[in-house]
Amino acid sequence: MQHLSKAKQRAQFKYQGVFGTIATITRQEGAKSLYNGLVPGLQRQMCFCAVRIGCYDTVSQIYTEKAKRNGYHGPAIFIKIAAGITTGALAVTCAQPTDVVKVRMQAQVNVGAVGAIRYNGALDAYRSIAKFEGVAGLWKGIMPNISRNAIVNASELVAYGMIKERILRSGYMRDLFPLHVVSAFGAGFVTTCVASPVDVVKTRYMNSKSGQYKSAIDCAMKMFKEGGPVAFYKGFTPNFIRLGAWNIVMFVTFEQLKRVAVMATRQVQ
Repeated sequence: MQHLSKAKQRAQFKYQGVFGTIATITRQEGAKSLYNGLVPGLQRQMCFCAVRIGCYDTVSQIYTEKAKRNGYHGPAIFIKIAAGITTGALAVTCAQPTDVVKVRMQAQVNVGAVGAIRYNGALDAYRSIAKFEGVAGLWKGIMPNISRNAIVNASELVAYGMIKERILRSGYMRDLFPLHVVSAFGAGFVTTCVASPVDVVKTRYMNSKSGQYKSAIDCAMKMFKEGGPVAFYKGFTPNFIRLGAWNIVMFVTFEQLKRVAVMATRQVQ
C-alpha cells in the first residue's frame, strides 16, 4: 500500500522548470535516465545530418541554376529556403525509424519509477516496434516529422547563413570562431521560435497510444482545445537550450571541418 501511495505521488508530480525537471528525473529515475535514447539519437544524427547538411549546397546550387534558366530574379533567400526544405524532408525520410525509437526510449522510465521499461536497448526497440506495430510503425508520424524537420533545416541553415553574412558585411567580426558561435546561437533561437509548435505536435503524436489521435492535425486540434496557443510552446526553454547548444557545436565543427577540407584540397592541387 505504501509503495502504491508513493507511485501515485510520483505519477501526479508536475515538473517545475528546466533545472527542476532535471533534478526530479535524476532523483526518481537516476542520472542515467537523462541519457535515455542516446544511442538512437546518435544514429539519427549520423543519418540525418549526412543528408540535410551534406546535400544542402548541392541542392541550393541546382535550384539556383534552374531558377536562372527560368528567368527568376527574386531574392536568393527563397531558393535557399526551398533547398533547406528539400534536404530536410529527404533526410527525415531516411532517418525516421531512429527518431521514433529515440522518442519512445526518452519517454520510458527506469525501474523504480511509475511504469515499466518497454525496450531493453535500441535494437530491442526496433524489433519490438516492427513486431507489434508492423514495419510501418517505424515510420509513425513521418508527415509531421517531415514538416518539423524541413522547417528546422531551412530555419537553421538559412538563419545561420544570413546572420553570418550580415555580421561580416558590418565588419564587426571576421570569419573566425567567435562569429561562428554568435551566428549559430542566433540560428538556434530563430529555429526554436519557428519549429516549436511542429516539434511539440510531432513528439506528442509519435509517442501516443494506438488510436489516441486520428492524425497529426487531430493531435494539434486537441492540444489547442486543451491548452490554447501556449500549448504549442510547451518546453520552449529546454528546447532552446538544446537547439542553441546543438547549433553551436554543429556549425562550429562544420566550419572547422570545411576549412580543413579546403586547405587539404589546395595542398593536393
